[in-house]
Amino acid sequence: MPELPDITAYIDALESRIVGQRLERVRLASAFLLRTVQPPLNSVEGKIVRQLRRIGKRIAMGVEGDLWLVLHLMIAGRLHWKAAGAKLSGRQNLAAFDFPNGSLVLTEAGAKRRASLHVVLGEEGLQSMDAGGIDVFTSNFESFQSALMAENRTLKRALTDPRVLSGIGNAYSDEILHAGQLSPIALTHKLKPEEWQRLFSASRQTLEFWITRLRDEAKTAFPEKVTAFRKGMAVHGRYGEPCPRCGDKVLRIRYADKETNYCARCQTGGKVLADRGLSRLLGSDWPRTLDELEALKRR
Repeated sequence: MPELPDITAYIDALESRIVGQRLERVRLASAFLLRTVQPPLNSVEGKIVRQLRRIGKRIAMGVEGDLWLVLHLMIAGRLHWKAAGAKLSGRQNLAAFDFPNGSLVLTEAGAKRRASLHVVLGEEGLQSMDAGGIDVFTSNFESFQSALMAENRTLKRALTDPRVLSGIGNAYSDEILHAGQLSPIALTHKLKPEEWQRLFSASRQTLEFWITRLRDEAKTAFPEKVTAFRKGMAVHGRYGEPCPRCGDKVLRIRYADKETNYCARCQTGGKVLADRGLSRLLGSDWPRTLDELEALKRR
């Protein structure tokens, strides 16, 4: 799922292409994409785009008349800049937003249709799209700590809850926790003061690094290859590869269709975290340390 750095790069790339341009037409290839009835979709056609805004992991496109199109790409939705009037052929093409200078095409891979488009009116309509999480860059340390301590949850769950923090998901939470040398299952109510400071700094520094990098890439070309698995990430998507800090192999916890990647040496004091499926299968044989894990592999 595109997260804060990816959405920021999309918005940067779109600002130079569509702000000040007239939205001539919106074409839908999938009626399920549109989740609102009022205002009607055709009410935005013929209007000039005035601004773009990020709302969590959503992209909001504001046009004349204080109307907003709000796109949520979900897991597999992606945006592409095509020649004007680009055809919507193929199952992955869901919609096109036509401008005089090109067409913004929304695609979604896979069979499940999770991406969504809402048309809302004014600031009140935009606020209804906001889950309420705070922005890491506009909050101070105290408000950051207070938001994450509202409930006693694991750091992984707290970081990825859109009601707590805005725009952070599975990929960048892994990177933040590795940068801060913190366990993904550490409980918010049990963190020490120095751990809170590391978490706050790591959150800002990690997101700033990736925002800068993706923005620089978007200056030369539209971000066509948005992915959760980027070259240069420390642990996310790097299961079995060496940790860039200590050299030990990156481990993972899998649950349903989600995966958490971490380094036991750097983040959990050498403790191997239980994978729900495998630990249930192995029972008392589940390895508790890196040494036990290596011994199990040699059997």
